[in-house]
Amino acid sequence: MTPVSKRPSPSPPAGGVLYLVATPIGNLDDITLRALTVLREADLIACEDTRHTRKLLSHFQIATPLTSYYREKEVVKTGEIILALEAGKRVALVSDAGSPCLSDPGFVLVNEAQSRGLKVATVPGPSALVAAIGLSGMRAERFLFAGFPPARGAERRRALQSLAAQTCLLVFYESPHRLAATLADCLEVLGDRPAALCKELTKIHERCLRGTLSGLTHALTGELTRGEFVLLVAGAEEKAAPMGDADLAALLAWHREEAGLSLKETVAKVAAELNLPRSQVYRAALAVWGK
Repeated sequence: MTPVSKRPSPSPPAGGVLYLVATPIGNLDDITLRALTVLREADLIACEDTRHTRKLLSHFQIATPLTSYYREKEVVKTGEIILALEAGKRVALVSDAGSPCLSDPGFVLVNEAQSRGLKVATVPGPSALVAAIGLSGMRAERFLFAGFPPARGAERRRALQSLAAQTCLLVFYESPHRLAATLADCLEVLGDRPAALCKELTKIHERCLRGTLSGLTHALTGELTRGEFVLLVAGAEEKAAPMGDADLAALLAWHREEAGLSLKETVAKVAAELNLPRSQVYRAALAVWGK
């Protein structure tokens, strides 16, 4: 019998792989099968808080070694992890909850790995941002994620002022001890807009309060100010673009020729419909009527 030839083993990669792994934002059952596989097979898991991540790993009986990777040590730890990747190691980067790099550490490491030609792969999963938008019931064909507002009041109000003219949905993350101040500043700077406040997403005490900024401010109690929050605020009302002289003249001509209205009737109708001064419409109408 002719022996079956074995396929040659593939050559090992020149470098390792950095996996960006999303973890549950509350309910542990939300973790993906792929995330569990990557966390089990990784050589190292870089995480914000080793104590927090160890609880997650223990729940799923995963024994992969951990190393801390938090905001204050990003630059130093990035160098260490890059060395591991260049040695062919598989490293999984996780945050305490949700996706790395989204208001959480990770940018420095990912940017450095990409610049060195190392492979970076994403393992998507739970996201408080996406969950809150869906739960809020607010229109979100377009939205602007602004992350955590500045901690200092003056800086926070300046940041909000820069967003005041945005017409898309505004989405913020906020901590419980700054929530009341942020709501008050939003009300002062943005006005009393429709808004929603989501807390403890996917957890036992998950809630979504809908209303206006003033209503949410008045609804806050001690119980409501505990937990993690996503604040959603409606964008500014879109203002109609001003009508140009040529467009106004064309509209007046249509009323004269197609609707058969007199100059006086046309001026009254167009001024009311467009909320324009009658004097402005009258001057344009005189030109159309040739007077």
